Amino acid sequence: MSGIIGKKIGMMTVFEDGAAVPCTLIEAGPCVVTQIRTEEKDGYKAIQLGYGEKKEKRTSKALQGHFKKANTTPKRKLAEFKEFTTDFNLGDTIKVDDVFAEGEFLDVSGKTKGRGFQGVVKRHNFGGVGQTTHGQHNRQRHPGSIGACSYPARVFKGLKMAGRMGNTMVTIQNLKVVKVMADKNLIVVSGSVPGPKNSVVMLHK
Repeated sequence: MSGIIGKKIGMMTVFEDGAAVPCTLIEAGPCVVTQIRTEEKDGYKAIQLGYGEKKEKRTSKALQGHFKKANTTPKRKLAEFKEFTTDFNLGDTIKVDDVFAEGEFLDVSGKTKGRGFQGVVKRHNFGGVGQTTHGQHNRQRHPGSIGACSYPARVFKGLKMAGRMGNTMVTIQNLKVVKVMADKNLIVVSGSVPGPKNSVVMLHK
């Protein structure tokens, strides 16, 4: 299996050879196989996993039928993972130790915290108070000049300006698996993971 769905619990510290290593604790799985994609029917191979419980009255009739095919209860989150090696059946349960082992490296994808509409100092690390910020002198948190003169007579696309910050999918690569606690469905990875506590994350090999 190439990945699993989990929930970010929070951060912790692990001591390795006397050094404090910041780590993130993730509840990974158990996940249920809810659909199997095949090249003959779908044009590609993949396994769809479901994670977390959801009330049946809050699930559409179409999804209720989808979960009944897999002989499982409605799930909160569905995600697909490419799979080419192992055979699975509908309703199979995938646990964290079936996918990852201690010492391996993985990628974690999650949705970052939404910061709302932010200015250039917070959003793009402009200088702010105490430093000169892009061509203005009396408004310390403003962007300053944003364009040239009669040529090009426009503002270039992609210019760093104020706008919505956060609430986007971000992937952190090459995080080391520090510990796997299969009996509690927990995995400890080094470094930080996108998103707030209790947010859903995807772990990929």
